[in-house]
Amino acid sequence: MKDYIKLIPQLSGESGLEKIQETAVYYDNCGADELFYYDAKSFAEGEEEDVKTIQAICRNVDIPLNVFAKVKRFEDVKKMIYAGAKRVIIKTDGQDNLDAVREASERFGADRVYLYMEYDTEHVSLEESLIRARTAVEEEGFGGLVLAGDYMDEDYAKTADFLAVKMRVPVFIMAETTDAAVVADLLKMSMESGLIFADRGEAGDITAGTNHFLKQIDCMEMKQYLKEQKLPVNTFESAICFEDFKLISFGIIPVFAEDYKTTAVLKLAYKTRESFEKTVATGKMTYYSRSRQELWTEGETSGHFQYVKSLTLDCDNDTILAKVAQVGAACHTGNYTCFFKELVRKEYDDRNPLAVFEDVFATILDRKEHPKEGSYTNYLFDKGIDKILKKVGEEATEIVIAAKNPDSEELKYEICDFLYHVMVLMAERDITWKDITDELAQRH
Repeated sequence: MKDYIKLIPQLSGESGLEKIQETAVYYDNCGADELFYYDAKSFAEGEEEDVKTIQAICRNVDIPLNVFAKVKRFEDVKKMIYAGAKRVIIKTDGQDNLDAVREASERFGADRVYLYMEYDTEHVSLEESLIRARTAVEEEGFGGLVLAGDYMDEDYAKTADFLAVKMRVPVFIMAETTDAAVVADLLKMSMESGLIFADRGEAGDITAGTNHFLKQIDCMEMKQYLKEQKLPVNTFESAICFEDFKLISFGIIPVFAEDYKTTAVLKLAYKTRESFEKTVATGKMTYYSRSRQELWTEGETSGHFQYVKSLTLDCDNDTILAKVAQVGAACHTGNYTCFFKELVRKEYDDRNPLAVFEDVFATILDRKEHPKEGSYTNYLFDKGIDKILKKVGEEATEIVIAAKNPDSEELKYEICDFLYHVMVLMAERDITWKDITDELAQRH
């Protein structure tokens, strides 16, 4: 992929878990390229990062998460990466945690461990700060740098030139603003001084981050502004021109909207050229109303937006399939999908194997949150981790014994018992099926 500037909003650990998750999903849907997560206590007091918060964010979004942390041991970095963090951005204290950095860099790769640098020219010269950063990156195992400070001053160009030419590593620039014009000015200064697209060898993309404490912004909207300013950003671009679509009467093309995770068909509607172009520009599904003869964006009045994940044209160029992230209900009746009036039906087995695992696991989680008298699942939770582990071990042994029997029925039964107890263990240790499938996919 060609070089482009990434917009990376920051999530504050002071917001509370529910608000953090809600904000993370919003930014994922509205076009952010990655996310930063920062807990002020982690930097100020050296406390261990809230791993559960990292897990919760990663389970709810598809874009990478970068975590700021003041770590002391390799185990601190490992927990965050295992929780789903793409990178851990570390603030150093002399030599206290450099051993942890080196070990994490060797174990997970230098691209997973970045240095956080915030210089104060009143106490330390700019040259000295940059030399320290360069030494840390080149000698201590850091794969990149996150740079924080006042970069609109006269030293900015000098800083950018030094980083781009001397360090040859990815660099994030923190811009504490929600104003697209200010971000554009900052990025233009970066490009003019060689920071964004300097000759970096194999260092990879140098990116720009945006730090949003004041309000949530629409990243697609900001990207369109940056694009108008001739800045390279990651936006939707249609691979086929609208002129090549086969349209029906009134110059429209039918569109099926489908939930990108469940594949449930949500809606059939229509697009004109204008509504198609608006959808591509905003990342939100915009349709054409044949009855009103006007454009309408799904969710504009209800808040139930459809955020685009992909648009695909069929073999005849006459129908579009849109995979979307649906907020709330897709139908004006309040139903999740517009297709809910069953006309005829023949009995068939429509069970999705993966959905069965999720359904059973959801029941186990519900028992954990809402105990039920006489429930065997609650009995295991009450007895604690040792009892759960004992049962997992016993069921694993039962599988081995059953596998020696030519009849596979007993083996299927024992595997089901084993999987159930493993899911109880997962619930006890706050692990989900998504965590497992993500790990398997990464290994594959």
